[in-house]
Amino acid sequence: MGFERSAGDSDHFEQRLELDHTDYHTHHHQPSTIITANWLAASDDRWTVPIGGGLGKLFRLGKLPVNTQLAAYSNLVKPRQGSADWQLRFQVQFLFPK
Repeated sequence: MGFERSAGDSDHFEQRLELDHTDYHTHHHQPSTIITANWLAASDDRWTVPIGGGLGKLFRLGKLPVNTQLAAYSNLVKPRQGSADWQLRFQVQFLFPK
């Protein structure tokens, strides 16, 4: 899955997002990374390429299904200025099935 986005004129940027995941019943593994590219940056300073992964679990709070995930990534490739060495993502989703 990917998308490209352009922001307003004052802070114009273009970015691409790639992600993937694997589910197994109520547990899931997030082996993939979120790779981004700033198409307006110089070609040697454009990409952020993290590597890592995480785990998640689907459970119920009463009757309400809840999806949680914790993942950590090291940024192997990153812009020279203004970028982090690593990323930590914690996610909670409340699911409302019909």
